[in-house]
Amino acid sequence: MQEGKYNIKAVSKLLGIQSGTLRAWERRYQFIEPVRNDSGHRLYTEKHLQTLKWLINKTNQGFTISQAVSLLETSTVATDVPETKRYNEQSIKLADELLEALISFNENKAQMLISQAFSMYTIEHTVVDVIGAILVQIGDKWERGEITSAHEHFASNILKSRISSVMHMIPTSEFLPKALTVCAPGEKHEFGLLIFTIFLKRKGYETVYLGESIADKDLFTVLKVIRPSYLFMSCSLNENLVGTLRLVEELSRDFPDLKVGLGGAALNHVSDEIRTSFSRVLIGGSQSDWEEWLKI
Repeated sequence: MQEGKYNIKAVSKLLGIQSGTLRAWERRYQFIEPVRNDSGHRLYTEKHLQTLKWLINKTNQGFTISQAVSLLETSTVATDVPETKRYNEQSIKLADELLEALISFNENKAQMLISQAFSMYTIEHTVVDVIGAILVQIGDKWERGEITSAHEHFASNILKSRISSVMHMIPTSEFLPKALTVCAPGEKHEFGLLIFTIFLKRKGYETVYLGESIADKDLFTVLKVIRPSYLFMSCSLNENLVGTLRLVEELSRDFPDLKVGLGGAALNHVSDEIRTSFSRVLIGGSQSDWEEWLKI
């Protein structure tokens, strides 16, 4: 019998699940039975952790917890082979095959492999670790002259189209605030914004996605029409940062009730002065950062 070594707070932090949710799952479905220490507190084993990871993965794929537990009862959650290692090996192999199909202009095979990835992994893993990794490789190959602009356009259009289609299929809640997402002034790099929009929609936020940057006056018109609670912008290029920060200041004056969030690679190396002046709008670069920002 494995020894319990994780308390419920540690499990909650490791797996990104609320302690209350975990207790509710245990009470209702009784799929694991944590051991108790001398003080009566729950302690979870490595096997418990593996089971919970499996269940959370299934719920992220769209299953309800009751469906996931039913699947668990007829499945074997492997513990003899490190799950993370096998998971990464599978996704790397699939990404390599997908990259080869795209470079060969084989759309049918590429679409099949993308569908396979979405069926095997969570939306986040497929978008970031499979499709995102390929977009980076495609860009690198094009810059090194190993592929033509035709290869780059073909691959990018297919990958972004699939991400967009998945994003629009995610159900949202009419009871949560409405958000608008758009690239910052002068920005055309949508990938980071797509990932963030998927994050918002997976949390249930009703989200209007605009993609590439639009004229400031058009953005103001859209804001007056849809009246969102949040506006999120992504700025990747340093050359667009000054105009983006100026727009943030204008938005604060004209829409005082609007919560503006700003992210993207251009924010990674800003001065301390800018970071302090715009601290209220900087959302960070990780999912945990985004979670914290939304709580403010």
